[in-house]
Amino acid sequence: MPTFAVDAASAGLRLDQFLARALGGGWSVHAARRLIAAGRVRADGRRAGKKGERVTAGQAITVEEEGVAAAAVVPDPGVVLPVLFEDAALLAVDKPAGIPSHPLRASERGTAANGIVALCPECASASHDPREGGLGHRLDRETSGVLLAARSRPAWEALRAALAEPACEKTYVAHVAGSPPAQADFAGSIGRVGRHGARVAVDGGRHPLPARTAWEVLAAGAGPSALVRARLHAGRAHQVRAHLAAAGHPILGDALYGDDAARALALALGVGGLRLHAESVRLRHPTTGAPLTIAAPLPAWAADFAATGGGADR
Repeated sequence: MPTFAVDAASAGLRLDQFLARALGGGWSVHAARRLIAAGRVRADGRRAGKKGERVTAGQAITVEEEGVAAAAVVPDPGVVLPVLFEDAALLAVDKPAGIPSHPLRASERGTAANGIVALCPECASASHDPREGGLGHRLDRETSGVLLAARSRPAWEALRAALAEPACEKTYVAHVAGSPPAQADFAGSIGRVGRHGARVAVDGGRHPLPARTAWEVLAAGAGPSALVRARLHAGRAHQVRAHLAAAGHPILGDALYGDDAARALALALGVGGLRLHAESVRLRHPTTGAPLTIAAPLPAWAADFAATGGGADR
């Protein structure tokens, strides 16, 4: 069980922030928070987990590794995931809309991580939190597209680092309300809001982080609405959804960030779910360092829009 001493410079940090820094190697604050919620963290021998708990100088923070290992994601061959790329280090799949990226509890099935571990059992031990099934990043439940997982711990740590590099670029295709400019570049920090941080705010919220999204219009259609391709680098939680909504062009089918006009338009066009697709990821290969681009085919709604010029759904 690793134990970390809190130094004077770290005193006052939230426990999840301290853990993410102390564990290093790609650990995020959210992954550290899940360890705390699972009861796997002790502060000076007592079980940690009080809301907003902060560390103090001289404290000993211990992580129980056995508990983490016992929470491995369950393989589920019933989750069908088209493979986009595979080698000794990586597995990239095309996640369908409507399934979560990974389970919240180890016994859950029906997520992308369950399907990934069914394809590559070694992914189960690649990430620090085994419930993630080696995933280097996540997509929202209703977002389809490219999802990357590592097949070993060193590859996972390198993948996390590669995804955070400025050279990494992600593209998304979205069906948005209104008539956005042909090209635009939107900057606005992203911070979590709400008790559980399920939403984000642009230029607000808790611990906002800088974010920039550029987009271009691929086709304009009825409504009015448009098909856009958005480009970003590091990628914050809900970044594309929040930025497009803040710019006045919410994604159709977005229950969190859509306004009344967008909801009415989605209803008129027969849109039944979030129209957002993770089209591609361009990054440095985590083990070879070679440039690598992985792309997922457009879903039917986006391909039809591009082909027909964005008429109403048939």
